[in-house]
Amino acid sequence: MFKALLLAWGIGGMVSAAQAAPACSWQAAWASAQMSPDAANAMPAAGMTGATLRQIVRPTLGASKLRVRFSNAFGRTPLVILGAGLARSADNHSDRIDPATRRTLTFAGAAGITIPPGADWLSDPVALDVKAFDDLAISLRASGDPASQTAHPGSRATSYVAAGDQIAAQALTGATPVDHWYLLSGVEVERCAVANGIVTLGDSITDGRGATTNGNDRWPDVLARRLGGKAAVLNQGIGGNRVLLDGLGPSALARLDRDVLAQPGVRYVLVLEGINDLGVLTRLEAKTPAERKAFVTQLTAGYAQIVARAHARGMKVYGATITPDTGSDYYHPDAGSEADRQAINAWIRAPGHFDAVVDFDKVTRDPANPSRLAPAFDSGDHLHPNPAGYEAMGEAVPLALFR
Repeated sequence: MFKALLLAWGIGGMVSAAQAAPACSWQAAWASAQMSPDAANAMPAAGMTGATLRQIVRPTLGASKLRVRFSNAFGRTPLVILGAGLARSADNHSDRIDPATRRTLTFAGAAGITIPPGADWLSDPVALDVKAFDDLAISLRASGDPASQTAHPGSRATSYVAAGDQIAAQALTGATPVDHWYLLSGVEVERCAVANGIVTLGDSITDGRGATTNGNDRWPDVLARRLGGKAAVLNQGIGGNRVLLDGLGPSALARLDRDVLAQPGVRYVLVLEGINDLGVLTRLEAKTPAERKAFVTQLTAGYAQIVARAHARGMKVYGATITPDTGSDYYHPDAGSEADRQAINAWIRAPGHFDAVVDFDKVTRDPANPSRLAPAFDSGDHLHPNPAGYEAMGEAVPLALFR
């Protein structure tokens, strides 16, 4: 009887241990919000024809198996990828790779794939041991540029275009540097751990305007390093982004499904949006108090939409207060704009709207003049923080929100 009880306990213990072990799943480790670039940020006409494009990205999770997501989200014609590969970057300030880590990417076993207009496409998985924050170089060749490009202009990272098939080259010959990402929307890893990814949904302040090119010193980068590779931080910022209307890219509400809800392994969303909605409202013409009040009501209702849609997917949503911008030459906000910012921030801080609040306004403002960025954090345009400001923002996010 005693032996039977021990056996039963042992079997039960093994079953419990098996049940407790987290299942392996594909989880996003790096992501980039896609848009149709304007002329200043687009690849030159026929720039991809007969060329190799090598792009450097920094995933925030480690793994031994990964796959790459290519994007033709804004293309109006099919995107034909002729070949692709990846490797560890030898130096994220150059196009060089570690040749011992080079892997060929395939698509359903084939060297290339045709991606339909409006779609993304995952490569087949490849085996490669990577640690969190290892820089990866992803190389591809396309048959040409699709009508309407898909890109992320504000990469804060240098990509390289070189003539011919140089996917396997340790260093590209005759490469032209471009500080944008093209046709690349994500890196996913197979991870046997509880999914706990974080999307930072925002505008240029999340995208990193004022940060160091190739320096990885945006505030989401700082947050990711503090988490130490235990949770993915996916930067889904777009310069000029607004909550309610399209700007340089689609609005936060329009891109929520693709950039947030469809990301595998995401459990948390941190929203820093609204400063461009505020700025554009009065940039070219004054608004009456009634019009401004209606705008504040609509903008906060937009936040509530983001919360409701993310909650429906089981995600927690944290709201970040809008940072100061008095003195900005781009938006030249007046007292009315500042009052609207304060009203919006009061709504964000009010209990019951977001699951928690990160008070970036309090972190970045000048104590002597709270409507302005602190001088030590100002990039010089009185709108975007500098690397020190981004450091302070990334350090201010409570890690307990993600446990």
